[in-house]
Amino acid sequence: MTAIASLSRFFAHLFLVAALFATAPAASGQETLTAPAVEDNSRNAIIAAVEKLQEEVKAILAQAANTLTELEKKVQEAAEADNTLAELKLKVESVNSDILSAMADLEKRYNLVSKRLEELGAAAPEGQEEDPGVAADRKRLQGEKAQMNTILADADVVKGEAGRIATEISDRRRQLFAEMLFRQTPITPDVVTNAWTAAQTETSELLMKSKSALEFMWNFKRGALAIAIVLSLLAALVFVMPVQMLFGPYVRRGSEIPNPTYLKRLSLAFLSTLVPAAAVTAFIFTSMVIIVYQSVVRIDLIQIVVSFLWMLAGVYFVYKLARAIFAPTKPQWRLVTVSDRGARLLVWYAVVLALINGMSYVFGATNQALDAPVVLTVAKGFVSTILIGFVLILLSFVRPMQAKELGEGDGSWPAVIRVGLVLTGLGLIVTALAGYIGLAQFVATQIIVTGAIAVTMYIGFLSGHALSSKDAFAETALGKFLARRYGLSAVRLDQIGLVSGLLTYLAVIFFGLPLILLEWGFRFSDIWSIFVQMFTEIRIGSISISLVGIFAGILMFLVGLVATRWLQRWLDGNVLARSEVDSGVRNSVNTAFGYLGVALAGVLGISAAGIDLSNLALVAGALSLGIGFGMQTIVSNFVSGLILLAERPFKVGDWVVTGTVEGFVRRISVRATEIETFQNQSIIVPNAQLINASVGNWTHRNKLGRVEIPIGVSYDSDPRHVMDILLEIANAHPRVMTAPEPSVAFLRFGDSSLDFELRFYIADILAGLGIRNDIRIAIFERFKAEGISIPFLQRDLNVHFTDGAPALRQALEEQGISLAHGKMKEQRDQRRKAMETSVRDMDALDDDQHSHAREPDEADDDDNRG
Repeated sequence: MTAIASLSRFFAHLFLVAALFATAPAASGQETLTAPAVEDNSRNAIIAAVEKLQEEVKAILAQAANTLTELEKKVQEAAEADNTLAELKLKVESVNSDILSAMADLEKRYNLVSKRLEELGAAAPEGQEEDPGVAADRKRLQGEKAQMNTILADADVVKGEAGRIATEISDRRRQLFAEMLFRQTPITPDVVTNAWTAAQTETSELLMKSKSALEFMWNFKRGALAIAIVLSLLAALVFVMPVQMLFGPYVRRGSEIPNPTYLKRLSLAFLSTLVPAAAVTAFIFTSMVIIVYQSVVRIDLIQIVVSFLWMLAGVYFVYKLARAIFAPTKPQWRLVTVSDRGARLLVWYAVVLALINGMSYVFGATNQALDAPVVLTVAKGFVSTILIGFVLILLSFVRPMQAKELGEGDGSWPAVIRVGLVLTGLGLIVTALAGYIGLAQFVATQIIVTGAIAVTMYIGFLSGHALSSKDAFAETALGKFLARRYGLSAVRLDQIGLVSGLLTYLAVIFFGLPLILLEWGFRFSDIWSIFVQMFTEIRIGSISISLVGIFAGILMFLVGLVATRWLQRWLDGNVLARSEVDSGVRNSVNTAFGYLGVALAGVLGISAAGIDLSNLALVAGALSLGIGFGMQTIVSNFVSGLILLAERPFKVGDWVVTGTVEGFVRRISVRATEIETFQNQSIIVPNAQLINASVGNWTHRNKLGRVEIPIGVSYDSDPRHVMDILLEIANAHPRVMTAPEPSVAFLRFGDSSLDFELRFYIADILAGLGIRNDIRIAIFERFKAEGISIPFLQRDLNVHFTDGAPALRQALEEQGISLAHGKMKEQRDQRRKAMETSVRDMDALDDDQHSHAREPDEADDDDNRG
């Protein structure tokens, strides 16, 4: 299926949707709004587009069926060739993907037609009239649906055939792999003789071809050879030298560091293995491309040259890995506890094993290139397996461990490792001698190659684990640079360490797992197919999940979220700030804009993930009843939060009082509001409570507020003088407003004092505490200077003495305390009468002043009436 055909079907389908909704007739009994001619043209266009879509799908299915027939024949012909079967399976999966894509386009149209038929409903019963347009549309759509049912059924058959062929290929490949592993070739003298004869013959042929190839290169490809050499050297300069210059200081394990940390040893071992190996691999790959492109080597020898170069890359990788682990010349960097001599021996043993396995790979490629007899391949596998087995047995006798003090150990391997090496070596030798060459060679290869990859992955996992441990990232060079350059806190660096560790895990799995699968018999096409299926379509029953779609949705959501936060800062710092908008309004606008942006980012993310929003609507409708009962409070608080943001009965920074909570509003969200009390305690109040209960706001419209200061004076004081002093003190304070002017209220006659209240207004109620303190201090100082006393609570105490207590009575009288109850009462009554007389005089004086003030007003009124 070509991209042009896909685009054409997409636009045809889009036109169908638009045209169908544009020309959908109204319900029965209503008149259509379009002219008949226009409606007929639109219907004809729909029919033409539908027919074109159906023809395209039929053509794709027919082509897929023919392709599958050809592929099945090729599968039968290549029943013994694993590489060819892997390529054929990839083609079958491609055909299956085309079928699914074509079915998806047709299924969209099928669902649209089914929905439209449901809207039109069943045909009218006999005897009832029906709109001819509706009847015609129903008939046409029913016919179209029947045709699509037939096409979809054919597509299911073709798809089933593709699945059958893919399964057959997989089964055949598993069978070939099992036959290769368990095929027995008895090792007899005849086999040895035939192998030796074949080896001599193939060696002669190889030397002859090599000589011919060298003469050919020198006589006819001298210029191309020079160009290839120069380009290869340039590739070395491009890949190896820059890597050494850029990463050399970071992967070099210096002797000047006496005790490096465990994280530093792990990370440098991991990087010192991968970075040089990756650079050398890139150089070798580039050199191979140059050699092939320049046609320097003959086509029948190119496979041998390529295998030799890959062998060099593999041996170099094992060498760097062994030196990274054992560090023979730098014991402080070792990852395992071995002696210096043991470290050197283990490095060379690892290189020898890799070299034996690599030469076996080169000989295998040579046999394949020269089309050598099978007996030579058997001999190659037998010899390499026997050598690897003997090397493993010799390795078990090495004493690499550090000898313990006091003569308690000689540095030998632990018993488990020593026995394991001996058994593995003997197992390989016995298996090869028994004739199971394929199995023995497969196991030997996995021990070396898969073991090297697994050890590298293990070091990578340990590095990621150490990197994500607490405060580890802050001690790395990168962590120190980030802390110094951007001022990141320890907590932020620790979070970056966690993310870095996770990324290390993913990178190790992403690169290491395919290499292991390749060694275990998988082809690149198999691995690519697995990854494509894993990341594009994972089916759980009837549910299809796409990891690529999910990642794209998450990425789209994060992009929308970042864009929302940036727009919030820009809106708040530029538009709202320059408009001198109140901080509360700015907070409400920012909050509303933030929620709107997050909602849009969520919708975009869901759409990018490939999730059908109509399905979410159905799920939301199904869960609405449960949400209504189980989440009433949350929904109520959410709606209340939206009301608070819209109506703004209070804003951030306001001083509010609700119930027993009093303080400043610090944050308003859609679920709750944060109020900070005067004791610096944050109280989270649900928004529904703020909507349903009474809320007092001291700073709703402005910060203007009235302050009351109660004061009591003794009954001996002059009330008028006290009131004048209080007004004078209030007017003298610079922060007390003159309009409205201060006032004094004579509240009551108290038990032991005359109670007054000074009332005044201030421009900022939030500064009321300091102003109250100033006023109270001024009142105390002024009363003290004026001789006005502020009484404390007094009580009359009646003491009854018996005849036996004359001494106590005499002592009290000497202190000036009168013990005559009648006399005390008389004194108290006199003081109260004097105070009442003074108050009556004040009231009379006020009445005279008011009467004099009313006389001019009444005269003016009389003049006006006249």
